[in-house]
Amino acid sequence: MARVVIALATRDFDPTEAAVPWDVLTNAGHTVVFATADGTPAACDPLMLSGVFFGQIRATPENVARYRRMVASPEYMDPLWFEDIRPDGPDAHDLLILPGGHAPGMRQYLEDPVLQGKVAAFLANDRPLGSICHGAVVLARAKRDDGTPAVSGRRITGLPRTMELGAWLLTAPTMGRYFRTYPECVQDEALRALGPAGTFEPGPLVPTYGNPFVVRDGNLVSARWPGDAERFANALLDLLEAQSTT
Repeated sequence: MARVVIALATRDFDPTEAAVPWDVLTNAGHTVVFATADGTPAACDPLMLSGVFFGQIRATPENVARYRRMVASPEYMDPLWFEDIRPDGPDAHDLLILPGGHAPGMRQYLEDPVLQGKVAAFLANDRPLGSICHGAVVLARAKRDDGTPAVSGRRITGLPRTMELGAWLLTAPTMGRYFRTYPECVQDEALRALGPAGTFEPGPLVPTYGNPFVVRDGNLVSARWPGDAERFANALLDLLEAQSTT
């Protein structure tokens, strides 16, 4: 079975985007551990459990239950440090997962140079890697040894501009910039890193849980938002199964 590591922001990560892959991969028999910047247990964005915009934007009850099970696991309570993520060698992790989240606490994770270095190494070594939502920002900021974006020329998705701006406009009167992690949209930063040879696929214009969208480019799997999480997790499961037969 594979050794999987989920990298988390110390606070404000999206609970669905972490818990669904954890649940799917754990139930398939894989070993799933966690990593944070300082090796302390992470805390999700609490508003994604209670709900915003009159309770309309929140994790589903099923995914809240998955999150509760995940945070009770011994692996969650004793995470690795980012520096302990292993992209190569005999004890390498078989898959690195980058969940997203949009609240202010995510900046610590998105800006972490150690995590960016690990992501660059996974890409350089063609190791399985999964990114969802703002995880695309970590992909965009990971650099090769020569300083160029490690994801340039690849095909990915992430939080589309339409979804990011739409959520912000709906909630701005009461929540300000809660849905705008940075002035620049995720899609725009990703496009710049991908370069002219790369592709950002925004997926269907209207996001729904019944119409998930995932992009696979070799050993890199990416998705847009919590509504894609189930399909994202199963695409990662398929990727690991394909790896085990090669």
